[in-house]
Amino acid sequence: MEQNQSQKRVSVLVHILGWATLSTVLLLLLPLSYRVELPGAFWVKQLFLALLLSLIFYANMLFFVPKVLLQKKLGVYLITVLIGGVLYLGALILVENFLTLPELMFKAFNPGEEYVPRGRWVFGDIFYILLYLLSIGVSTSVASVRKWQKDEAIRVELDRQRIKTELSYLKAQINPHFFFNTLNNIYSLTNLDVSKAQEALLKLSRMMRYVLYENQKDLTSIQKEISFINDYVELMKMRLSPKVKLNVQLEEPREDLLIAPMLLLPFLENCFKHGISGKEESEILIKLEVMGKTLFFETRNQIFPLDPESPEAMENGIGLVNTRRRLDLLYPNKHRIKFGEDESNNEYGVNLTISLE
Repeated sequence: MEQNQSQKRVSVLVHILGWATLSTVLLLLLPLSYRVELPGAFWVKQLFLALLLSLIFYANMLFFVPKVLLQKKLGVYLITVLIGGVLYLGALILVENFLTLPELMFKAFNPGEEYVPRGRWVFGDIFYILLYLLSIGVSTSVASVRKWQKDEAIRVELDRQRIKTELSYLKAQINPHFFFNTLNNIYSLTNLDVSKAQEALLKLSRMMRYVLYENQKDLTSIQKEISFINDYVELMKMRLSPKVKLNVQLEEPREDLLIAPMLLLPFLENCFKHGISGKEESEILIKLEVMGKTLFFETRNQIFPLDPESPEAMENGIGLVNTRRRLDLLYPNKHRIKFGEDESNNEYGVNLTISLE
């Protein structure tokens, strides 16, 4: 935190020094080299020019580059720069005419001669245009560097987060408790229905392959993620009593979209962790659909208290915290999530929307 504040102070200081240097060299020392007494209106125009250039610089750096150019709208950006240049030059001409600056400057350089209105000084306009292009060029460079630094910081943070959470995927999200229960259920099936036991082993092996390989990638196919969820739900059914009603609605997307692997699993685990009772009837809703390039995911389950000594209770909340952090890092401004308890009917619900563009 202190480092960030220090960097911000340095950045502000650099901006102040940069504008002070530019104003001193181009707008102050250069006019003083004329060696004539310049009218006060000239300095008013110079002040207006400095303010106008600073406005153009920050408008381009803070808005047009990140919102237009870096969003791959090059044509719109070039048209905007062209229109901005015309407006900039027009504003300077209006100010000069309002201050009657051409006449005052003529009298300053040609004392005693009669002023005769003439056309504009082309080289003066070229100088102003060069200042405009300099402001646009420098601000574009600064904005691009800032974007690169921000992306690099996010990448470093993602790498750090991935390292921190890789073990938790195996320990908390796909925990050994789940695998031991599944293997025990499969062992029991071998004495009752060999074909079902083989099918369950196949599902478990697919899940393990997904955990070991797909989880190493930044993104995976959403079809693979849905297949993983299906395998997980099918294996969880093996330990459910008839009192638990499962309502699973998983829609296969038409497009081959990409999603962060194992992003939705903690919400599913939460359903089976808290929404199952051996004595009371309960219902678990798991719904996933994709419209265009937007994913809608919903879970809902009743809440039953856990044994405080159980592995699930000890790991309570780890997966959800990790998932929310991953959403913030991977899908900034591209997701909406709402989860919590509904005390009126003792339910816990999750509603998640992600733009997968």
